[in-house]
Amino acid sequence: MLSARGTARAGTVTVLAALLGALLPAATAQAADRTVQGGRLDWGVKSSFQSYVTGPVAQGGYTLQGGAATVGADQFRFHSAAGSYNPDTGAFSAAFSGGVRFLGHPKNGGHELDLTIARPTVRVSGGSGTLYADMTSKAKGTGQVTTSAQVPLATLDVSGIEMRGGGGPIGLSNLPATLTAQGARAFAGYYTAGTALDPVSLSADLLAAARQPSKSPADEGKEGDGEQEKKAGKEKRKARIEDAALDWGVRRTFREYVTGSLAQGEWQLADGAEDGGALFRFTSGEGTFDKKGRRLDASFDGSVRFTGAHGLDLRLSEVTVRVEDGEGTLRADVRDAGEAAENVPLVTFAAKELKAEDGLITLTEAPAKLTAKGAEAFGSLYRKGTAMDPVSLAVALDEKAVLPALPDLGSADTPAASPEPEEAAAKEAAEPAAAGSSSPALPLAVGAGVVALAAAGGGLVIARKRRPASGAADQPSPQDG
Repeated sequence: MLSARGTARAGTVTVLAALLGALLPAATAQAADRTVQGGRLDWGVKSSFQSYVTGPVAQGGYTLQGGAATVGADQFRFHSAAGSYNPDTGAFSAAFSGGVRFLGHPKNGGHELDLTIARPTVRVSGGSGTLYADMTSKAKGTGQVTTSAQVPLATLDVSGIEMRGGGGPIGLSNLPATLTAQGARAFAGYYTAGTALDPVSLSADLLAAARQPSKSPADEGKEGDGEQEKKAGKEKRKARIEDAALDWGVRRTFREYVTGSLAQGEWQLADGAEDGGALFRFTSGEGTFDKKGRRLDASFDGSVRFTGAHGLDLRLSEVTVRVEDGEGTLRADVRDAGEAAENVPLVTFAAKELKAEDGLITLTEAPAKLTAKGAEAFGSLYRKGTAMDPVSLAVALDEKAVLPALPDLGSADTPAASPEPEEAAAKEAAEPAAAGSSSPALPLAVGAGVVALAAAGGGLVIARKRRPASGAADQPSPQDG
């Protein structure tokens, strides 16, 4: 049975566990490590640093790498957790994919501020936690670039949390993070050791203790009767699409607006659509491809619905793509607050020289622009020609071709990462210390609240009250970015 240790911190620890554990023999064999596979980590790095980089002093911004996404207005989402967990000792390790690069202070065609944080890894053992990351930074003044792998960037406060005994998805929410001395150096000196960073939240799936092979060894390489005839038939209808996927995030700043403090909304996927963090995947594509004319016609399953305050209710479904004469058009049925329109051309994108390799056609992150009809579909929030999120396509013309994997966000739902209303007294300075003084920027106040530990259905979920974050004035409008 899961238990909770006493702690000097203000708050209470609540344990919800099945009684089955109490019936187990006292002496049991030590459990083997469980494999962590799939999940996400949400972290804003430091809200004031984001504000500084994108503000009038640094005049910069950030770019996402390796499938990283944004959540709300000030959180970055890293995906595809991989690692291990030991239920007996509570030792936990999970590495995540993706990165974020901050650029600021443009000068002579470059940037004086250049910082990349990628592949964050969380390790918890013996009552202590650490956040590691790959770091590339340009030193202030000298401009020397330093790259380091898996720097112990921040310590994570896991006191009062009992990590042992989890049997299902693991969730750790709003863990206070503090910059280490090594992290301060890797951060190019913008903050000193001991500076409070944004809290860290994560969820991770655990594979079953024993997995059965999906196919019997006796079936491997076995061809049924008529297999050769089927192959011959395939050659005759090679232009038929066996499977296809369309990846499109609509527009990053629109997603941030929807989940931010202005709209206070969300999106819901249905009908086979999948969430890739920074994009939505529309699945089970079917249609035809004319190899000679390089013409593609494909329709996909899936829908996405954005809802929120101020009457926001936008649904996209029945998504199709046509590529002809080197240009692609993405269309969808649009329902906006009750008004519906079918087969609306939303965006166009370049798609030259489509061709299959090993039975698979791929188009990766083709820049997309909003059409006039698309602008109307978005309620004129954007003008015709506005850059939308890029379009990626994968089309299998052979049943053996494998579509690219989607970033693995796992199955566990972490507590909401959207910011709580700001308390004026806890507002953080917008400019990091290194830009103009020797003192670190004021850290966000740690909310004195409840620490909760729950085990439901074998899962481990730990929630902490989140520090107050930036208020509505810092939230992006859908036109930003």
